[in-house]
Amino acid sequence: MKKDTLFTLAPGFEDNGRREFCPECAEVAGLLAYFPSIKDALNIVHVSISHPREDITAILGAGNYNAPTLLLAEGTTPPDGIDAKQSNGRYYLDSISGISALWRARYGTPHRRGD
Repeated sequence: MKKDTLFTLAPGFEDNGRREFCPECAEVAGLLAYFPSIKDALNIVHVSISHPREDITAILGAGNYNAPTLLLAEGTTPPDGIDAKQSNGRYYLDSISGISALWRARYGTPHRRGD
């Protein structure tokens, strides 16, 4: 079975002259820790902080390099009511609220507080 691919920044990286982490990527990692069966259904790719993040742009095209990004498996479409973006024939979500909405629709996870 084809898996969705989750692109996140590495858990720690050098930027702005200091060691940092991405809060949205940390939130996704926390959600996967809460619901490990979702993690098993994904390919997880850690990308660099530097642009253009070729692992993502090679699939979605120039300018599409946000992390986290959840790339739906080739040939799959998002469930009804999920506002996914599309590029080069692939559906993807590039926000934590979109990713959590998809996982709620697919896996029954709870609503993200604030959404």
